[in-house]
Amino acid sequence: MIQLIRGFKDILPGEVELWQTIERTAVALFEDFGFDELRIPIMEKTELFARSIGEDTDIVEKEMYTFADRKGELLTLRPEATASIVRAYIQHKLHAADPAHHFYVIGPMFRRERPQKGRYRQFYQIDAEIFGDGSAWADVRLIHLLCTLMERLSVTDTAVQINSLGCPDCRPAYRRALSEMLEKVADRLCADCNRRRQRNPLRVLDCKVPGCREALTDAPALVDYLCEACKIHFDTVLESLTALNLAHQVDKRLVRGLDYYTRTTFELQTGALGAQSAVAGGGRYDGLVKALGGPDTPASGFAIGLDRLVEIVAQQQPARRRAPRLFIAALGPEPRRKAFFWRLALAEQGIRCEMEAADKSLKAQMKHADRLNAGHVLIIGDAELGKGAGVLRDMTTKAQVEIPLNNLVAALKATLAAQP
Repeated sequence: MIQLIRGFKDILPGEVELWQTIERTAVALFEDFGFDELRIPIMEKTELFARSIGEDTDIVEKEMYTFADRKGELLTLRPEATASIVRAYIQHKLHAADPAHHFYVIGPMFRRERPQKGRYRQFYQIDAEIFGDGSAWADVRLIHLLCTLMERLSVTDTAVQINSLGCPDCRPAYRRALSEMLEKVADRLCADCNRRRQRNPLRVLDCKVPGCREALTDAPALVDYLCEACKIHFDTVLESLTALNLAHQVDKRLVRGLDYYTRTTFELQTGALGAQSAVAGGGRYDGLVKALGGPDTPASGFAIGLDRLVEIVAQQQPARRRAPRLFIAALGPEPRRKAFFWRLALAEQGIRCEMEAADKSLKAQMKHADRLNAGHVLIIGDAELGKGAGVLRDMTTKAQVEIPLNNLVAALKATLAAQP
């Protein structure tokens, strides 16, 4: 038997309904907030991710699914969505008429990392991005949007962690201070961190190796090196979050794992999944559009780990397979033939209906209807056809009524519409 690739999963009936509920909730909220859906390919040129995410990141160095096509061009299954969204923004000149755009993307991403609870090699994200707004208000809107979505999904065990990564004006001084500190603890750092501290010392702050994290306990904080403009921007974000009663905490070590972030960066963390606490994260990336060949356009966004979010929501709203409104228990060849056409006609009217394809007893069919959690059962045999009326059974109350078979679809539609 051929089985799943390790780190991938099937989303089965009974589970997928919860995914659909979360996605519908997110889409409705995004559209209320003025975001438009964008659909991007799952595969891009490898160069796009190397230039945007950063060649020294774990994602590019270790985790991307990259291969050469028949012409030798390197292609990569997308490990995240932002780079592809920026590429689409530039390629289709969406900035030409108006640089201001709001996008959302829902779909799968791919990273070859160690599978664990809430983390898969094919995983799903919900992304929201704002282009053309360099103000602190855009950052606040995104955090507010993210918190509002969690509230609508009844996810309460959350906390916003926030930091500022500064800008090209204030980072050099911090980089020098950090490099000096890293040199003093070089013997306590892993091989990757010792290599990265020479090329991009900020990447060391994102290392998950316990020994490295312990060595960085006294590392300087970037928020203490902000230029005046970045400090004003960050203070405005914090003041606005307070005004909106959105609980938040400054985490001076929060850097995220991608090179393109500037100024505000944030995570939404939860205690519902143990050590894997981050369910969403994002921030500002003002230089990325220009770095990828577009105009100098400010931008910010976030990504939600949908797999993790489903696990959290499932703790409060257990997933259930969608139940049919009606099950037709047909006894005999002619009743089954008629039931087949009634079933199709009911589906056209928006009524989900199931029936047994094989010739089974009424008792077996009623058990099947009960397993499916059907709301009602329509019992049809030769006797019912003869007198022109079937038996409609309410599976909750067990009450039974006769229903005329002449114009049955309309009669059933009216009867079921009157049910709570």
